[in-house]
Amino acid sequence: MHRKQFSLNRIIYPKIDLENFLIFTRELDLNKIELRNDLPGGMIIDDYSPIEFKDLLNKYGIEIISINALQRFNLKILLSEKISELRQLITLCKKINCKAIVLCPNNDVDDKRNAEEFFKETVSALKTFGSIFQDNDMLGYVEPLGFKECSLRSIITVVKAIQESGFSNYKTVYDSFHHHIGPDTMETIIDNYDISYTGLVHISGVECNLSDDKCDDNHRILITKHDRFQTKEQLKLLLKMGYNGNISLEPFSRTIQEMEIGNLKSAIDNSIEYLFQSNKLPDKIK
Repeated sequence: MHRKQFSLNRIIYPKIDLENFLIFTRELDLNKIELRNDLPGGMIIDDYSPIEFKDLLNKYGIEIISINALQRFNLKILLSEKISELRQLITLCKKINCKAIVLCPNNDVDDKRNAEEFFKETVSALKTFGSIFQDNDMLGYVEPLGFKECSLRSIITVVKAIQESGFSNYKTVYDSFHHHIGPDTMETIIDNYDISYTGLVHISGVECNLSDDKCDDNHRILITKHDRFQTKEQLKLLLKMGYNGNISLEPFSRTIQEMEIGNLKSAIDNSIEYLFQSNKLPDKIK
């Protein structure tokens, strides 16, 4: 593992202008970020034109590793709408040299489909989108969410759906938070997960005393030694299994987003340094 594997998801500090976020990233000696389409105002690249933004990327030496996300991608009744949205996202991606779009499943307590329907509609969506990604030389990063109400919770199920779709331009997003609250264990990952499918890893820590099923995005912070979601152990396992791709810091907590910028820089540096201490990781994965 090396520092250049780390990237910043823009959710970590969404209140600053995008150029200043690029500067912030460079000051941390990082050169990769994830963009989002769910920030206030709904603007992926703020008020910049694609040409202006691409110039900024070149100026600061920053790479965009993904746009997050095509939401509710596996809900059949929204398929036509999602095809249109995907094409718009791809158009932007091609203008700013972004090669991947994250796909997030429907996550709704009122979703009454059963497990068979979840899987069938997930595969159907991946088949429909597959040729669009393929024709544009793009990747789709499919991210399971561990919440109990989610229609796609297991990364092992994601791989099965990708395989059944018949398209090779899909990868998974392994999210440490969602793994911990989801149905997969570390043992099932070891025994049943093909690490070569991993396109991106999202990491965040949790230190609150709530039960796992009560934790949500606002409890996701930077990783420290007090993290109780075994993020460091998860990352160590993925690296041992052969993962050598991007590792994106994705803390959603308002306590992180509202930090003073100097304190946030220090906290990010400390978190990355803590993760570098691989020789102190326990060998046993619980």
